[in-house]
Amino acid sequence: MTMIGDKLQQVHARIVKACTAAGRDPASVRLLAVSKTFPAEAVREASLAGQIAFGENYVQEGVGKIEALSDERGRLEWHCIGPLQSNKTRPVAEHFDWVHSIDRLKIAQRLAEQRPSELPPLQVCLQVNVDGGANKSGVTPEETLTLARAVAALPRLRLRGLMAIPEPAPDFEAQRQLFLRAAAVFDQLRSAGLEVDTLSLGMSADLEAAIAAGSTMVRVGTAMFGAR
Repeated sequence: MTMIGDKLQQVHARIVKACTAAGRDPASVRLLAVSKTFPAEAVREASLAGQIAFGENYVQEGVGKIEALSDERGRLEWHCIGPLQSNKTRPVAEHFDWVHSIDRLKIAQRLAEQRPSELPPLQVCLQVNVDGGANKSGVTPEETLTLARAVAALPRLRLRGLMAIPEPAPDFEAQRQLFLRAAAVFDQLRSAGLEVDTLSLGMSADLEAAIAAGSTMVRVGTAMFGAR
């Protein structure tokens, strides 16, 4: 097995262990492999080892890989997870399957308008800023429900849930408390009747705490592909 294949197995083992500790079914957590800055060949290697979903932070780089791996287009799932500016929405709407980083209605409206009608609806998550970091993208917890209702009403999009990237915390319990803030907002959306199923929380350094808090999708790059 390849090095990336070995690391993929190690990450899956961490997910299973974290789910067991949290009393959850390991099948309830999906792995999103964050392939930003790594070449298309690394994505192909991971896909041959069984990984299907890949996350890209930079639109042009991601589109380049999607095109380079066009022979795998029907099998792979591409997620845009980086901050999204208005002038970059068209290539995302035309190439990606998911967007995790919607934090204002204008971006969602542009994606809805620009999503080609022959493609399935674009699967979208709202990015929520749970710790008030001033430099962070993300809608405030207080404004999330209003934005979620507006996004859910748009054509060509399907609102799936929330994504958050809290500031690094010093230990498991501090990490878990931050993730629980996002989980509380997610629960608020569900209580309001929105059909959301995805809570995108946790990365290589803190996926165990994210799973303990209820994450359904962890975004792992370094632990799979190595240091950037």
